[in-house]
Amino acid sequence: MGIKFFVDEEITSRINEIVRTLGMEHVDTLRVTCMRSKGSGARRTIARCYALSKIWQLALGINAHYIVEVISEMFDRLNQEEQDKVLIHELMHIPFCFGGGFKHHSNWVTKDRVEYLHTLYKMRKEKKNKITSF
Repeated sequence: MGIKFFVDEEITSRINEIVRTLGMEHVDTLRVTCMRSKGSGARRTIARCYALSKIWQLALGINAHYIVEVISEMFDRLNQEEQDKVLIHELMHIPFCFGGGFKHHSNWVTKDRVEYLHTLYKMRKEKKNKITSF
């Protein structure tokens, strides 16, 4: 059957909210496409981040773009909070220069940093909800 990919507006909306709430100004959300895949054989992968490398940018004459893919079979099993952590994790792979490169796990995209940013995200979201509820 093979893997199928779909543009996912709900994930796009959630990514945009995370970027705004955490102040990730380096992420140009107009150049981040969010996809959902179905039929992946991946067993331990929940989501992936892809970058359009410099050579492709030059060959195609376009700026850097990124894709955040959520693997439906794994991602959909998670509760909202865990899904948010996954999305934060994938956004952390995007470097501050937004140039088509990729930040790796070893010293940047770590569980502790994801937890810290998720806690910050929840606090800021809660604060924003309190302000708008008056």
